[in-house]
Amino acid sequence: MKLLKRAIAATAVVALGAAGIAAMGGVSKAAEEFKAAWIYVGPVTDGGWSEGHYQGQLAVEKELHIKTMKVENVPEAADSERVMTQLVQQGANIVFATSFGYMEPMLKVAKAFPKVKFEHATGYKTAPNMSVYNIRFYESRTVQGTLAGMLTKSGVIGYIASVPIPEVIMGIDAFTLALRKVKPDAKVKVIWVMDWFNPGKEADAAKALMDQGADVIAQHTDSPAPVQAAEARGVYSFGEASDMSKFGPTHCVTSEVDNWTVFYVERTKAAMNGTWKSQSTWWGLDKNALIIPDVNKNLPADVQAAGAKVREEVRSGKRLPFAGPIKDQSGKEIIPAGKSLDDGQIATINYYVEGVEGEIPK
Repeated sequence: MKLLKRAIAATAVVALGAAGIAAMGGVSKAAEEFKAAWIYVGPVTDGGWSEGHYQGQLAVEKELHIKTMKVENVPEAADSERVMTQLVQQGANIVFATSFGYMEPMLKVAKAFPKVKFEHATGYKTAPNMSVYNIRFYESRTVQGTLAGMLTKSGVIGYIASVPIPEVIMGIDAFTLALRKVKPDAKVKVIWVMDWFNPGKEADAAKALMDQGADVIAQHTDSPAPVQAAEARGVYSFGEASDMSKFGPTHCVTSEVDNWTVFYVERTKAAMNGTWKSQSTWWGLDKNALIIPDVNKNLPADVQAAGAKVREEVRSGKRLPFAGPIKDQSGKEIIPAGKSLDDGQIATINYYVEGVEGEIPK
């Protein structure tokens, strides 16, 4: 991750405008005093992950008429503990940490400030005053894998991955399972960039995969660089975390769009009115936390129809992304036909399924 910007105070406070107060006809003293804070792993203009979370922060300001604070480009390291501590010292009543690597530092800060509420994105550890939240990103990979199977001619799909945690691995596996239902001999080549937001590395990975024969590019990284690289070569791609169609107007098939707005408003409101409790939240298509835009209109009608059909099947529960039979990369059966991975098994996936090439970095 990028080094933490020095002038935290300069980036920290986003105050409620006078227009917002006027629109309310005045705000309560409690709302005036309440503050919510976010820390971001990248810039909020990244066009993907951090920008999606930031839209949720802005929604909290608009709907709840409170002050919010933010710090961008916070490394997933010990320094994040200092940043969260400073936000609390600046008056934050609830703190949202938007990346997996903030988990352990947040646990320490939560213990030090028991009266403050903490929310950690994509993690799994909780405390009396610390919750976790996530989106079922893997649901979108089922749609993407299906479409990739229909579009690929080479049978080689390139997948750009960030860091080897279950959240990312489950997406690769869900994509591959759906892909091979359409094209059984297809294979997925993965390049790990070991970073969440690094446009240069992401673009280089996309180019390397295309050089190896990939005619479809998928990603679980934050920038639109892979979509742009694929568009330049006339290769199909899928956007990540936000609608990236503007970066690939002819060849971006669709995107996984993360909608954090409802969650952030709901949890901040709970912290304000005293109903907040520590919990684990994992929403998907059915809760509108995950949005999959319609397939690019430049693509054939049958591809557009397939995208809509699979999206609805996953949303309704008719299609389970991890339904058996499932074999791992070695050919060992993990789940038999008629069974499906449960949430606990999905959340701890640490293996590739059959059809993925290479090894998961240690």
